[in-house]
Amino acid sequence: MFGFKIIVKGEYALFSRPEMKVERVSYDVPTPSALVGLISSIYWHPGVKYVVDKIIVYKQINFVNIRRNELSEKLSLRSVSAQMKNNGDATVFSSEQRAQRASMLLKDVAYGVEFHFVLTDEKDGDMTEEKCYNILLRRLKKGQYFNKPCLGCREFPAEVTIVDELPESILSGNVDLGYMLYDLQYEKDKNGKPTDKAAPRFYRPCMVNGIIDVARYAKEFVC
Repeated sequence: MFGFKIIVKGEYALFSRPEMKVERVSYDVPTPSALVGLISSIYWHPGVKYVVDKIIVYKQINFVNIRRNELSEKLSLRSVSAQMKNNGDATVFSSEQRAQRASMLLKDVAYGVEFHFVLTDEKDGDMTEEKCYNILLRRLKKGQYFNKPCLGCREFPAEVTIVDELPESILSGNVDLGYMLYDLQYEKDKNGKPTDKAAPRFYRPCMVNGIIDVARYAKEFVC
């Protein structure tokens, strides 16, 4: 198993709770799916699946309220696919769809993340774990990325640093974080291709002295 350890920092972060339908309210800590998205922005391949094993919270959880401009609609995979076939239009006019909403964000965050990856059935014929490991290692060391890594939303960029060992957290005590989003399971069509329909899965982690053992709680309880 090829694993990595990184430190992620940012001025703001927003890991949206799905039960909040209108206003954006962040979880206290990152969700595994948000961190997988951050890692995928550095190196993505359909044959590579990232798995978060541990999250370390280095700073006190600090919330702040702001107002942000958002779009009331988003592009669907169907409309994009139709335009690629010259059979539709995937245009969205921001001036017509803009809406101002309040958001409760996390401010001044720093996390340690321990993760590994596995190869899926969609890997290329010559793809090996060692090859993928070296590609991601090189990109992490050089600060390269496909999309700018972010903390939940694209307007909140993240600084990512690879390390040999993760520092200990200054936080102490046990915190029950309640039910949190673990990941999204995307449905496939009759041809086996992924669609834009997804079912959420949740888990219930506990933060002990600033450490969230994601692998343990995911194994014990994911629904």
